[in-house]
Amino acid sequence: MTNPSRFPALAAPQSEKRPVSDTRHGITRVDDYGWMRAENWQDVFRDPATLDPAIRQHLEAENAYQTALMEDTKPLQQRLFDEMKGRIKEDDSSVPSRDGPYAYGTSYKVGGQQPRFFRTPRDGGDETMLLDGDLEGEGKPYFRLASADHSPDHNKMIWGYDDKGSEFFTLKVRDLAKLQDQTDSVSDTTGGGVWNAQSNGFYYTRVDANHRPSRLYYHELGQPESEDRLIYEEKDPGFFLGVGGSSLNDFIFVDIHDHQTSEIWLIPANDPTIEPRLVAGREPGVEYSLTEGGDVFYILTNDEGAKDFKIMSAPVDAPEKSNWTEVVAHKSGRLLLGHSAYSSHLVWLERENGLPRILIRDRKSGEEHAIALDEEAYALGLEGSAEYDTDVIRFSYSSMTTPTQVYDYNMRTRERTLLKTQEVPSGHNPEDYVTRRLLAPAPDGELVPVSIVYHRDTRIDGTAPCLLYGYGSYGISIPASFNTNCLSLADRGFIYAVAHVRGGKDKGYDWYENGKRLNKKNTFTDFIAAAQHLVAEGYTSHDRIVAQGGSAGGMLMGAIANMAPDTFGGIIAEVPFVDVINTMLDDTLPLTPPEWTEWGNPITSATDYEYMSSYSPYDNVEAKAYPPILAVAGLTDPRVTYWEPAKWVAKLRELKTDDNPVLFRINMEAGHAGASGRFSRLEEVAYVYAYALKLAGKTQM
Repeated sequence: MTNPSRFPALAAPQSEKRPVSDTRHGITRVDDYGWMRAENWQDVFRDPATLDPAIRQHLEAENAYQTALMEDTKPLQQRLFDEMKGRIKEDDSSVPSRDGPYAYGTSYKVGGQQPRFFRTPRDGGDETMLLDGDLEGEGKPYFRLASADHSPDHNKMIWGYDDKGSEFFTLKVRDLAKLQDQTDSVSDTTGGGVWNAQSNGFYYTRVDANHRPSRLYYHELGQPESEDRLIYEEKDPGFFLGVGGSSLNDFIFVDIHDHQTSEIWLIPANDPTIEPRLVAGREPGVEYSLTEGGDVFYILTNDEGAKDFKIMSAPVDAPEKSNWTEVVAHKSGRLLLGHSAYSSHLVWLERENGLPRILIRDRKSGEEHAIALDEEAYALGLEGSAEYDTDVIRFSYSSMTTPTQVYDYNMRTRERTLLKTQEVPSGHNPEDYVTRRLLAPAPDGELVPVSIVYHRDTRIDGTAPCLLYGYGSYGISIPASFNTNCLSLADRGFIYAVAHVRGGKDKGYDWYENGKRLNKKNTFTDFIAAAQHLVAEGYTSHDRIVAQGGSAGGMLMGAIANMAPDTFGGIIAEVPFVDVINTMLDDTLPLTPPEWTEWGNPITSATDYEYMSSYSPYDNVEAKAYPPILAVAGLTDPRVTYWEPAKWVAKLRELKTDDNPVLFRINMEAGHAGASGRFSRLEEVAYVYAYALKLAGKTQM
């Protein structure tokens, strides 16, 4: 499939080299392209116009180059966009969730890019539109709505937005009787707030100069932002600060955590003047989370060696660890993912043998049962209920061939009611597609799950092209869920595959631990093994596999490009974390200190430095042949800064020995999540898929 002649023979942008050396642990590294990191990067996040003109000129040259090389795919991009848009019900609406006298939901209007928030009377009736995202974002090149949370008295709503893509969210308060915003406004937040019990004030977290959520404030309605009271400040830059509320509106949860340690403080929701109360102090490697169950808290934790987690309980008036009592025992290989409690039932979501299921326990009798499901590979979501005194919870189900179905489930009678099946307006017949779960042998003998879907007419003889997706970090599992976009590839003869590599929790907590820090290379070799297994089983061939991953999955793309370039016919790296060692050495960047538990700390540890340096994609580019590569980024991205892929692309072009092009597309008006509207995002997906189809020689529409 690798055929550089499919691209016009245009000269790629040339990058100036300005060598800068850095010595750590007795090792000297030279970075020729460090100048692409704007010295005023924090200002650029707030105002992209402040970007150094020389850097802007270089990025615009990159955009011009990739546009020229992809010019012939524009009709295909439009066709793909139309197909994907045609599978979306434009005036879609969620099933409203009951809470008190109302039921709340979200909807879209035909042609609308942004969600709208509405409510109806509890048992149905006319909708009242509370907030129209399209109206609020009108005229802005970037606009992203955050959460919208109604107050306990149902008279007000906190809502947030980001209009730069840099994740500095502004919060506003809307009067739901007048459907107008009040004067209340707070800036530089993480996007959400939690009401107090009286509905006359709310808690929120604010990011600091390094874009880290480190301070908790209380805002009293009617008061200026400058008078908001600081409740808690986290001094350790390696920890994130978050805030949440209990379903009974009794407590505010102050959540402090990194990727392996957590600490929770409690504030009575009816009195912001009371000092926060500590539940359990942070212990390295110990995680826990709370849900309120009337007179007790239920605590999901990995304490005392419960690697795959267990559930404990403690009295609400004495929640300290010394009072924790086991409720659901730890079982190795059964990972507990989340839990919630209601007046008569305890509910949790677990994963065993790579598949999720929902467990329900009667709090009085102790009787348990599971919600049974059948398919070979599927995705399950536990939405629960906004109300505590209920027997009915909500869950969602889908597979790679089955559109999402939303159910209400009565925990007492065990009856399920189908509320909604995802509509595909242009049509979808599940019988037209085949889904499978494969197990690929890794070099060390582990079996890596691979979920695949393809059209039933696709010949399984090694000739089909394949898009192989991977992530593998932070314990995030990629569900085998329904994806209408990938059908555009399947309908054109592609096999769409997801490799559930180590670094996620797809096979339990061990699966995560064996793909992080000094085990990180397992993530890369697992992905390579998945590609090799697809070839061995006759699904595709190596020169017809296009690898895809984003963010930490983009780091995976950079690593496999260095480690096994002949295994892939092309690579798509979206917002790729490829300058690993430089980023983890820069403790001024937003995510660096909190990420040390995931990747290691190369500042203090020579071992971490050497191991990280051995796989960091930017540092390991060599003078050898690489497959065609596409990198995609956003200028205002605070998570993976734009200069990471910019530097990587420059170094690839400098050293590689082949004629395969390296393309770099950067959205100059967006951040980590790309374009903000639902259809604008589809345009980006259409571009990426057109690139994969171009590599496969399938540009005929």
